[in-house]
Amino acid sequence: MQWRNVGPFRGGRAPAVAGVINDRLTYYFGSAGGGVWKTEDAGITWRNITTGFLNTSSVGAVAVSESDPNVIYVGMGEHSVRGVTTSHGDGVYRSTDAGRTWEHMGLEATRTISRIRVHPDDPDRVYVAAQGSPFAPSPDRGIYRSSDGGHSWELVLHVDESTGASDIAMDRTNPRILYAAMWDHDRDPWLIRSGGPGSGFWKSTDSGNTWDEINDGLPDLMGKTAIDVSSADPDRLWALIEADQDVDGVYRSDDSGETWSLMSSERHLRARAWYYTELYADPQDRETVYVMNSPFLRSIDGGRTWETIQTPHVDHHDLWINPADNQVMISANDGGATISFNGGDTWSSQENQPTAQIYRLTVDNRFPYWLYGGQQDNTSVAIKGWAAHSGGIDWKDWFDAGGGESAWVAFDPNNPRFLYATSIQGMITELDTELWSMRSVQAYPQFQLGMDAEDMRYRWNWNAPVVTSPHDPTVIYHGSQHLIRSRNRGVTWEEISPDLTRNEPEKQTPGGIPFTNEAAGGEVYNTIFAIEESPHEAGVIWVGTDDGLVQLTRNGGDTWTNVTPN
Repeated sequence: MQWRNVGPFRGGRAPAVAGVINDRLTYYFGSAGGGVWKTEDAGITWRNITTGFLNTSSVGAVAVSESDPNVIYVGMGEHSVRGVTTSHGDGVYRSTDAGRTWEHMGLEATRTISRIRVHPDDPDRVYVAAQGSPFAPSPDRGIYRSSDGGHSWELVLHVDESTGASDIAMDRTNPRILYAAMWDHDRDPWLIRSGGPGSGFWKSTDSGNTWDEINDGLPDLMGKTAIDVSSADPDRLWALIEADQDVDGVYRSDDSGETWSLMSSERHLRARAWYYTELYADPQDRETVYVMNSPFLRSIDGGRTWETIQTPHVDHHDLWINPADNQVMISANDGGATISFNGGDTWSSQENQPTAQIYRLTVDNRFPYWLYGGQQDNTSVAIKGWAAHSGGIDWKDWFDAGGGESAWVAFDPNNPRFLYATSIQGMITELDTELWSMRSVQAYPQFQLGMDAEDMRYRWNWNAPVVTSPHDPTVIYHGSQHLIRSRNRGVTWEEISPDLTRNEPEKQTPGGIPFTNEAAGGEVYNTIFAIEESPHEAGVIWVGTDDGLVQLTRNGGDTWTNVTPN
């Protein structure tokens, strides 16, 4: 069997980026599900350089040695701890030939890696910020050090089994000085705990042999944290802290961490802190600092005020600024990686990176056939399976099929005129592909952002299913805790089941503690996750739930039987 790439060619989420200090054309990015990519023409074209080498595909960190740019380190496991779209990694990989080949260097049990720092003068001395698994306590969290290029590792900073390293910074003027940001956290499918006594900041002045806390003047209890040191003034530190309102935000120290001052507590600096919390000091201007959140944020007055920099996509996760030229940078966001040569005034395209995270594929019965899928962090897509023009399938052969991230796409496979595509919080659109008109057919419009699941009329899974009946394409099924049905293409809806989940009230409380509860739907639990009507007999419908139940009706929903295997 031979495989061919049919797109889409817009980028998917990129958690990590890096560049080469003396080469303005060469950059790398790590994708959330597609390995490491490289450009040698400043983003005009990208190619995957890790196919066949990596055992896992989710990248958390990329670092290029300044003294030998042939040496690249990659840390596996995206560190944003999204419960529904984040995959574990298997440690560190290294290339010594600019990405042509890769070697696995261990640290398999770290699961997620948030940052890698390489000594500016020694490519074999490397530090890894291991965040660890979000789903269980682990002794494999903290700051690791290697002095032999990753052949052996020392755990030089460990707080406890619930606290991982969310960031590490190195003073480029004196690489013996290191700063670590630690994060006490864990995740269940219905809850993210972002914060605890383990969160805070540490400093080493002897290359990581010993560490001291530098938390004087900071909040007593912190959530996720980030830290960086200014190369323009190594006494100046920046910290981004999730904490109680009015004491969270961007802090600054002008004495290497002895004392701290809160510079700004603007809300957009720490929105959905467990998902973002990324901070970067400008390497040449002590007054300039960047924060990656849904917007790309910059302060040029020492952290007091902030402006939004326009980029090709929202939801930003990493930034590399060339230490020798602060106008040259590469940003990672939910649409891929993008490069700027003018400090963020303009950016390269992200429409050339086939790194989409597709939840599921559906195929129609036409010739040539079309494929349909929901792309995380973007919209659903419809892609032609064959191109009539020369050059193969490209951007002209696909279109936005409606819905949003987390989409299912449902239709009559024999006549896919009407496409039903979902998004978060139970949203559904119907796209008429003959008239090219779109309408909402949401069963129960309710603004649920930040709402506790117990207060929702319908508990929609982040990835709530929608399917059409194989016997009547005007019949649509949709799942919350109930199975609901429309007989008229979404004009009206009816419940045809009781609550089919385990309905556990203790798992329907706020989706985030102790500071941040901004659930967009990813923490809603006790929901229907899968629906299938028998193609052989109308009214025989199988339902699966995210809490492990399988339910069956043989009469169109009049009665139900729990058929979950023991």
